Amino acid sequence: MVLSTPLALVLVLAGLWAILVWPPYLRDVLKSPQARDDNGAPTRYMTMNLMKISTAMVLGLATLVIGVRGLFG
Repeated sequence: MVLSTPLALVLVLAGLWAILVWPPYLRDVLKSPQARDDNGAPTRYMTMNLMKISTAMVLGLATLVIGVRGLFG
C-alpha cells in the first residue's frame, strides 16, 4: 500500500500527539488520591486509566510507525 505524503504526515503527527500527550496524564493519575485505596492497593480508577493510557499509546506508536513507513518506505 502506498500512502501519499500528506496522509503519511497526518499519521506521523497523530502518532506523535498520542505519545506526547498521554504520559503527563499518567503522572497525574498515579499521583491522584483516587488511584489507591486506604491499604495502598490500586483502585478501579487507576486500573481503568492505565488500560486507557496504555492502549492509546500503543495505537499512537503504531500510527507513528505506519506514518513513517509511508513517508520513507
